[in-house]
Amino acid sequence: MSMSKKIKMILLERNMTIKELSDKLGYEGSYLYNKLSRDRMTEAELKKIADVLGCDYDGVFTFRDTGKQI
Repeated sequence: MSMSKKIKMILLERNMTIKELSDKLGYEGSYLYNKLSRDRMTEAELKKIADVLGCDYDGVFTFRDTGKQI
């Protein structure tokens, strides 16, 4: 599942619109809409979004065969 879809699911659970999230992040105009439509967000942006949404974000690679995380 894409990050954009995950963010939109969290927005639904939080009863928040993309516009409200964008305002809380301090983004201008359609910046967040564009980022979500392209599913192109930096890890720093994802952490900031998670913080505003009251969530934790852990960008981790996990080896399927060993469970080791990087």
